[in-house]
Amino acid sequence: MSSYLHGTDISVAEVTNVGSLGFWVLAGGSEYFVPFEDYPVFQTATVRQIFDMEQLSPTQLHWPGLDADIETDALDDPEKYSLVWKEH
Repeated sequence: MSSYLHGTDISVAEVTNVGSLGFWVLAGGSEYFVPFEDYPVFQTATVRQIFDMEQLSPTQLHWPGLDADIETDALDDPEKYSLVWKEH
């Protein structure tokens, strides 16, 4: 008896490393670098808070202790996503 369906992705997203400039996330078979400069909510976070990450969907990463979310699309192609909110 098998505990999973064949062809179902059972991998879990995880933070793999934290450095002085940012951290790395493994999700969906890809590794992403999250720079502290672009995501300042993580600059003052503890290592424990950074490692406490959930994958809410195949493209959405969430840090509950920081109330922070990142779409993997924004990490794939950051030029398409403004990181600074501007009032119109």
